[in-house]
Amino acid sequence: MGVKSRTRAENRKETRKDVAFARLNNVPTSPRKMRLVADLIRGKRVELALHILKTNPKHPAARLQKLLLSAISNWQAKNEGLRIEESDLFVKEIQVDGGRILKRIQPAPQGRAHRVRKRSNHVTIIVDSLNKPELEPDEDTEEVTAEVNIPKEPIEVAPEPKAKAKAKAKTKTPKAVSTPTVALKPKTAPKPNVTSRAKKGTNLKSNNKKG
Repeated sequence: MGVKSRTRAENRKETRKDVAFARLNNVPTSPRKMRLVADLIRGKRVELALHILKTNPKHPAARLQKLLLSAISNWQAKNEGLRIEESDLFVKEIQVDGGRILKRIQPAPQGRAHRVRKRSNHVTIIVDSLNKPELEPDEDTEEVTAEVNIPKEPIEVAPEPKAKAKAKAKTKTPKAVSTPTVALKPKTAPKPNVTSRAKKGTNLKSNNKKG
């Protein structure tokens, strides 16, 4: 056995130290036929499960009945101070796993052969109690909760420093400055020069007379 498998087996034993179970290996029945009977007693009380297995006509029922009685005796060995009648035992888990398969040959016509698989299974039953004894807590392990009253004081707001107050004053938006309106005088058109026109007229008259 290797180191890993040995440690696994030791851990499995520690976890099942307080669990009452019984296991039946290599039952010469197919797992499907065994599961049909196992589903009838899963989660039932021990008295009712034994009655169901006793009156069931299927052949795996007799094997499961013996296995359930073995699981009950294992629970009684691990809980010596308790009575079975007051504990309300029930079938907590029942598991059916496939086992080894024996391969055989059946003769067939014309020199042929048919394969025959003889299946087996492994059954595990775990029994537990509904009325578990409650353990009283020790005085040393009791937790003590103390209430702490914290006085509520008013929260004082500290004044802002001067540097922050100056920075806020600088960042204020400037006020709108009103600009004075100046009234502009309308431009007047220049007056025509009357004297220049009169002179031109006199010059033209004098030229015509000469001609």
